[in-house]
Order: sequence, then structure tokens, then C-alpha cells
Amino acid sequence: MQDVVVIEDAAAAAASLDPLRARLLRELATPSSASGLAAKVGLPRQKVNYHLRSLEEHGLVELVEERRKGNVMERVVQATAAAYVISPAALAAVQPDPRRLRDRFSAYWLLALASRMVQEVGRLLIGATAEQRQLATFAIDGEITFASAAARAAFAEELGAEVARLASKYHDAKAPGGRRHRLVVALHPSLRESTDTAAPNEEIQP
Repeated sequence: MQDVVVIEDAAAAAASLDPLRARLLRELATPSSASGLAAKVGLPRQKVNYHLRSLEEHGLVELVEERRKGNVMERVVQATAAAYVISPAALAAVQPDPRRLRDRFSAYWLLALASRMVQEVGRLLIGATAEQRQLATFAIDGEITFASAAARAAFAEELGAEVARLASKYHDAKAPGGRRHRLVVALHPSLRESTDTAAPNEEIQP
């Protein structure tokens, strides 16, 4: 079982979004049979088996073992991953295009960049997994509290300048065998624990 699988196929994405099948995938974090799952979800084994076959056809479930139970062979299956991410490639006709929304202060451009990242890293991960090698990535995640909108704007300006300085220092387009890397830096308000509705006078512009 992989930690995360990125779903690019539209039919597989639809299968994973079905509430019952999503629950079966969650239950299949540990191997189980159709009869075992049927007891957990309160449905007939035949119906559970039907959904398992569909999930298996889309590569979301895989056979672990077959064992004899009485006069029949029982199939034990498991989800192929602990978690799934649906790539924008599954909705290729309507996925956002970062080239159309280029504005560093636009929340829509940020979403388009995140969408592209999921798609590109997903495809790279599929290739790396197939070749049984590690994918070289790096990420930073954290939170910062700004005293004011002006402080946030100043931080963004300094951060952009520093990133540009580092990029200029290490970028070498003529290096023999050099490999291009995608660099994305993002800053957005954190979600509130209870609600993300701003107070009337609170400034929430990106």
C-alpha cells in the first residue's frame, strides 16, 4: 500500500467520490473480504462485492490473497493507498490554466498553481513509483501572524525579493545535464477552526 495515490482517470475519480465506495476504501486501509466489509457497512455481500470489483477495475483496490473458506475461495483485498488525491487531469476540459490568470495577488491564480502542482507532482510520483526510486522534492509549511495588512504586504515584498535573489544565484540554464525544477511560493490566510467568515471590518484581501 502506498501512502498517497494521485487519481488522473475521470472514471476512477468518479468511483472514489461515490459515498459508499469512499467508505469501502476507508475500511480497506486494512485487508478484508467482501463478507467482512458487508458486516461492517450493513449491506449484502453481493452488493459489496459489486462495488469492490469496480474499485479493483479502476486500480483503487488490489488483491492481497485468496483463502479457502468452506467450499469457496474468499478474496481478501486492500486499498492501493492510505489516501487519494484527485488530479485536475481527471477534469482536463475544465482545469484551471495558470497562464490565463497570472497575477501574484490573485487567489484564483494561487488555486491554478496548486492545481498544476497536484497534476505535475502526481505524474512525477507515478513515474518514480513505477521505477522504484525516490522523487526529489522539498516543501515548507507553517503559519505566521501579521500585525497588519501593511506588515503582510511588506513580508510578501521581501519574500519575493529574496526568492528572486536565490533563484538568480542558483539558476544555470546552460549547465550540462541540468534538470529544471518548479518553484511555487504561496501565502494565504489560515482557515478559522469554527468558520472562515470574516468579521465585518476585518481585512482579508490576499
